[in-house]
Order: sequence, then structure tokens, then C-alpha cells
Amino acid sequence: MTQARFNMDWMLRDLAKSVPQTRHVVLLSSDGLCMAQVGTDEETADRLAAACAGLQSLSTAIAVEFPTGDGRMRLVVIEVDGGFFYLMAAGTSSYLAVLAEDGVDAGLMGQCMRDLVARLGEHLSSPPRASGRMP
Repeated sequence: MTQARFNMDWMLRDLAKSVPQTRHVVLLSSDGLCMAQVGTDEETADRLAAACAGLQSLSTAIAVEFPTGDGRMRLVVIEVDGGFFYLMAAGTSSYLAVLAEDGVDAGLMGQCMRDLVARLGEHLSSPPRASGRMP
């Protein structure tokens, strides 16, 4: 685990503990790199982050079809057998992803995710890359 990745995990622990039935919490950059994770191993977090980048791109393509919006994705919720997936814009070029089990309180999850983003938004940002590498 990289030092930068380790240092941000603490930001996500409160969310994971505050909402019962939360399975995985991942902070990712817009290009699909995992920046922090709680409740999962690195391999799973990396796989989720890569999938989220594609979903974020698809959501943005749909968002531009609304003439009054700014074309940015704010929140995606997907219900599947066994649970829910949430993807929320978190900071500049970053997203917060959560997998939760079927009985999760969806309203509580959405509120806790919004609160985390509002409190820590500048810390959740992904800095621009120089020469294709993280600074």
C-alpha cells in the first residue's frame, strides 16, 4: 500500500462505521485509481475503482443531455441482488464509491456520503498528474 493511500483511509472509516451493512468504501481518482479504501483488500478496491471510472464516464455522457445542468455526475445508485452500489462526486477529479448490503438504510447512506464530501472535499481531491504520474 502506498503511503499516500494509507494516509487517506482514516477519512473513510467513519462512513463505514456510521452506516450499518456497509461492505466497501473506496475513494478513487477520475481515471480509476484507488486513492484509499476501507473494508476491502487492495485488489478488490483497485477493481472497483477501475469499474467506477467507466461508470462515471457513462454518467457524465448522460448528464450532458440535460440542458439546464452543468454536465457533471453527482450521484449514481445501482440496486443489485444482494445490495446497493453508490458513486458520488467527492472533490476535484475524485469520487467516493460504496458497496452496501441489501438492508442498508439508503437515506442514511446518501446523507453520510454527502456529509463526508462536504466536510473533507478538498482532502478528497485527486491532484493533476504530471507526466502521467501521481505527484
